[in-house]
Amino acid sequence: MAPNPPWLTIIGIGEDGRAGLSPAALAALDQAEFVIGGARHLALAAPLSAQTLTWPSPLADGYPLILARRGQPTCLLATGDPFHYGVGAELARLVPADEMICFPQPSAFSLAAARLGWSLPDCDCVSLHGRALQRIIPHLQPGARILALSWDGSTPGKLADLLKARGFGASTLTVCEAMGGPRERIRSAAAADFAIVEIDPLNTVAIEVVAAKDARIVTLASGLPDDLFENDGQLTKAEIRALTLAALVPKAGELLWDIGLGAGSIGIEWCLRHPRNRCIGIEERVERAERARRNALELGATALDIRIGRAPEALADLPAPDAVFIGGGASEAGVFDAAWAALKPGGRLVINAVTLETETLLGSLYVEHGGTLRRLAVSRLEPVGGMHGWRAAMPVTQWVVTKP
Repeated sequence: MAPNPPWLTIIGIGEDGRAGLSPAALAALDQAEFVIGGARHLALAAPLSAQTLTWPSPLADGYPLILARRGQPTCLLATGDPFHYGVGAELARLVPADEMICFPQPSAFSLAAARLGWSLPDCDCVSLHGRALQRIIPHLQPGARILALSWDGSTPGKLADLLKARGFGASTLTVCEAMGGPRERIRSAAAADFAIVEIDPLNTVAIEVVAAKDARIVTLASGLPDDLFENDGQLTKAEIRALTLAALVPKAGELLWDIGLGAGSIGIEWCLRHPRNRCIGIEERVERAERARRNALELGATALDIRIGRAPEALADLPAPDAVFIGGGASEAGVFDAAWAALKPGGRLVINAVTLETETLLGSLYVEHGGTLRRLAVSRLEPVGGMHGWRAAMPVTQWVVTKP
């Protein structure tokens, strides 16, 4: 039996409206019985003979209305490329690929790169639309070229302020407004004296990053300097942190549980290893949780989800982790058992211990589950009067195990 033809058409529409659509996209639009899109999209696609609906708020409230049309010619309008930070990916979770067809237009990233003569594969593409502005911080590397989708007309100015505050004031921001249509406008200014006003809400910002000598750069190395983390002493120090991240073996798109979050340094660096990495941090002390949240924003680790509570109770109903780090509370009854039960097969679990009691527990766990036990000792050179000497930090016993 031949498959049914697709009933859902997703059309990317640009600022040039119907004039920019292919004949196939125009035919699908004109044959649709129901068309849904933003008010701007519907205006650009006019005239329309079909029943139309403006996206409700929140957007997800529109999905049941679309699914209720299954089997009937239905058209969804979106900006540019619907599968590049667009609604297409959300619909693909609900509608099988063979039931839909998509006619994309150039994305805002493609248009901006074309306007500036930039090689798109050499740019970092970031969406700040409905997302925290701090997402851009890890991308602020010397010489980088960044293309950022804005939330609204205020985003470029906020980006300029962020760049100035972090020592990137000499960077150039180019604001590309309403690209592809009659209202298109492109203006540039240095972050340090950014004064562009009356910016169209539909804009993309291109950034050529220039770092001052004292710029606060989030480097690509594990074991970031300790002074980047606000803390009350509950901080996994840089050398131990680097070895702990190596033991956790982060892979792209994985979820970490950081139990006993403290200043959040392990969870933050886990998230910084890849843009799709996520971490759920468990911390029972409110002031420490807030401090970890500030650290995460300061370093651009916006995928750190902090839960205030005490393990193991706070671990109930969390999504299963790919890796677990227990930096505090390992000796509490039930913490290891709950984490081990939730950990996915092949997942890694790491516990750091500085007390004799927790070290004894690790010995028992090693006997039962295997893995690797090691003692980590670090000394740092410090002034001693007018001379220098080595000051040893408390040794850390680390247990690393992979779940069968």
